[in-house]
Amino acid sequence: MAESVPQAASTKRERVAWYLYDFGNSAYASVVLLAVYSAYFKNQVVGGAEGSRLWGLTISIAMILVAIAAPIMGAIADYSGAKKKFLFFFTAVSVLFTSLLFFTQKGTVGMAIAFFLLAEIGYRAAQIFYDALLPEIASTDEMGRIAGTGWAVGSAGGIVILLIILPPILMTKSDLLVVRGSLIATAVFFALAAIPIFRWLKERAQPQKLPPGENYLSVAFKQLRETIKAARGFKEFLKFMLAYLIYNEGVIIALDFAAILGAVLFGLEQTGLIIFFIIVQATNVIGALLFGNLQDRMGGKRALTISIFMMATCIAAMYFAQNQTQFFIIGAFIGAAMAGVQSVSRAMVATFSPPGKSGEFFGFFALTGRTSSFIGPAVFGWLAAELTLWYQNQGQAAMEAEQSGHRLALLSIGVFLIVGWALMLFVNEKKAREMANLK
Repeated sequence: MAESVPQAASTKRERVAWYLYDFGNSAYASVVLLAVYSAYFKNQVVGGAEGSRLWGLTISIAMILVAIAAPIMGAIADYSGAKKKFLFFFTAVSVLFTSLLFFTQKGTVGMAIAFFLLAEIGYRAAQIFYDALLPEIASTDEMGRIAGTGWAVGSAGGIVILLIILPPILMTKSDLLVVRGSLIATAVFFALAAIPIFRWLKERAQPQKLPPGENYLSVAFKQLRETIKAARGFKEFLKFMLAYLIYNEGVIIALDFAAILGAVLFGLEQTGLIIFFIIVQATNVIGALLFGNLQDRMGGKRALTISIFMMATCIAAMYFAQNQTQFFIIGAFIGAAMAGVQSVSRAMVATFSPPGKSGEFFGFFALTGRTSSFIGPAVFGWLAAELTLWYQNQGQAAMEAEQSGHRLALLSIGVFLIVGWALMLFVNEKKAREMANLK
């Protein structure tokens, strides 16, 4: 692995650069995953409940591909001291194929799936190396605050891009050409916001010289085997990863299907979906700052418990909601809770990672997250489609059956959240930090 160096105080400019990257890649999440492309793919490219099934399956394929490669990429990055190089490559892939989503139209299902797969793989893989830079710019005591600030700035980026694309969509009454053009705007926004991290942030880990006859890939496999053998020394981290695997299912489903649920259950059009996600992103900022400070004050487990229960309560309320006003109010609270779950989880991994192994540990974090990202969307998409068919066989009209199927599938989110929280109770946070400092 890369040789660890003493933690040097990061500069304000380096932290700003780290925050700005989140500002840019959150624009991708806001437009592609949340407000625009998910609903466009489901309703325009495919159509009907089958659109939900294919959307979930496509996300699952992207996530499993990243899951397979994540630990290897993390180990290579640690050993070579090349987190920024990997970050640049995958960011470029995501930006390029996000812009190419402009060319997808009704019936171009193969193209829509292929371009989205590549954009999503780039986005998710880049996140591994971005997260792994956190321990290089923050000490253990301030990781919660810095991770929360990064998440808040990222959420602000999601709001800004939605405010940029909303006026032309409003003025053209959701003209499909303008809707597709918003994907190009998102790619440009992401690229510009990513520039500072490559120019300003210094990677502190130093590369280690390769042993004779070895290459980065062979060294990565060896290091992974060593990490697996030494896993007994990181039992608390592994227990946390198991809990995260489950509760993150609920978070990923909520993210990936929010626009589809808004359109199917509450009849939201493109303009309404954008406004909804502006509200969600605004409360996301508040949630990230709030839970980041709560983590520093009371510890990760307690902060995570509060955020998970807050989100589960909101999902239960969403099941009974009957109009758009209720959907908007509940969504605002979900935005705050979801920010807490995600930002606190990321910061906990950073505090559980031994010096010099952040890339490898975030690789396992990504492996766990991608595995849940693989299972959750596939399960929800399958449930929504199959339940729709079941309700149709019971005599419901197609639209009513689609609504009934998606509403019942919604409960799966709450189940994942509560089961994951129950598993997290077995994690000893204090012991996990102590073991990280001993290794």
